[in-house]
Amino acid sequence: MHVHDILAAAPLDRSAGAPLFRQLYAHLKDAILDGRIEASARLPATRALCTLLDVSRQTVQAAYEQLMAEGYLEGAVGKGTFVSAALPVARTARDAAPPAAQPVRPLSPRGEAMASGMARVRHHDGPLRAFRVSMPGLDLFPFDTWRKLEARHWRHSTARLGYGDSGAGLPALRELLCAYLKASRGVRCTPDQVVITAGSQQALYLLAHLLLAPGEAAWIESPGYQGAVAPFLAAGARVCPVPVDAEGMDVAHAASRFPDAKLAFATPSHQLPLGVTMSLRRRLELLRWAERQRAWIVEDDYDSEYRYTGPPLASLQSLDRSGCVVYVGTLSKVMFPGLRLGYVVAPPALAGPLARARALVDRQGPFVAQAALADFIAQGHFARHIRRTREAYGERREALLDALRACLAGRLRCGPADAGLDLCVHFEGADDEDAVARRARDAGIDLRTLGYYANPDAGAACAVDPGLLLGFSAFRPDEIRAGVRTLERVLIG
Repeated sequence: MHVHDILAAAPLDRSAGAPLFRQLYAHLKDAILDGRIEASARLPATRALCTLLDVSRQTVQAAYEQLMAEGYLEGAVGKGTFVSAALPVARTARDAAPPAAQPVRPLSPRGEAMASGMARVRHHDGPLRAFRVSMPGLDLFPFDTWRKLEARHWRHSTARLGYGDSGAGLPALRELLCAYLKASRGVRCTPDQVVITAGSQQALYLLAHLLLAPGEAAWIESPGYQGAVAPFLAAGARVCPVPVDAEGMDVAHAASRFPDAKLAFATPSHQLPLGVTMSLRRRLELLRWAERQRAWIVEDDYDSEYRYTGPPLASLQSLDRSGCVVYVGTLSKVMFPGLRLGYVVAPPALAGPLARARALVDRQGPFVAQAALADFIAQGHFARHIRRTREAYGERREALLDALRACLAGRLRCGPADAGLDLCVHFEGADDEDAVARRARDAGIDLRTLGYYANPDAGAACAVDPGLLLGFSAFRPDEIRAGVRTLERVLIG
């Protein structure tokens, strides 16, 4: 096709949001790159092209100037405008391959593990509705206060919005978190041991790569948090599913089946999804195993603020005397998930490498969010918010338990209900949990099956009774009661 015809066919849309010169620029660039306009081809003069396209000369000049600045065109006054002769020969549109469904070469094994690691993890989507799991009550968060704290730093902290020099996080926030964790969870640490991360997910990714070589074994609870499995798979670790019973992770089973493991991932304070708390006997057994094997323990303490039958339990880290426990926490449950802030309390020798690794993948955390959180804690808003939400979630928990007793006694058996944002329930009959979840979704409620949390390669030792995980923290009592009535119709008809 002649250059004149190619340009005459330029699809310029005057109603589009993009300026006409950008549309003409894009049309010309594509024609050059795919070989429809060859290197050294002469383009029409700006006056001729603006007449041909019925646009202003300024539009054509702006498109030509942009293409010249980027190296596609060259020319001089009195000589004309040409496609740059220095461009390599382009593939013609006829020869060009369609956009590939696969990369130009396969991903590396590590890349495949990273890209597929979260395939089994379900993300929240659609409007919030009962009984979405692990979701804090955003209706209870003091967003007006938060906005004021953030706005103050946007106005007055511009000198600190440049690059920082540490991957560990804002010192003031690390000091405040250290004091909070000592008082509320018995965590033994100094501010230098605290590393701020982009949520607990980033923390687990960094720890998996720092602490394990490819092929080394890691104990992970099954059923358990699927988002924790993905980072270990991406790191090339050998994931070893460990059953959970009424006392928590079965340490003796894991030690006998996987004696060569180098790391154990556990949720001692509140296991997801079963809701059990690891007994003191098991905690000491796990610590003794780690000390004997010189292995790491990653303690995920994701929602320990919410215990309804007494104060929060002391952390596993508080019992550690050999420096093997790495404590991971998140602000997603106590604040809001979109904040994307978490933290790690690392043994002293690990804190520096962890901060440097965090800087490698993310340079530094968002200053304004960290500074606002530091103010939120220092000014007492954090403690007040925890007290308020603990009381509200306690009421919502009671509303769920009462509604289940009233509507579904004999159909559902409740698991431990003394902590957390969710309630585990087991079917008393032979209900198919996947079929129940599908019918519930059609009826307008969200249900997460217990089978979702099971490692597909775990085997019979990790089998869990069929059931559901019901989130209650994000819903008012009237919404919970309505949700249970819908669940009753789904189960009984």
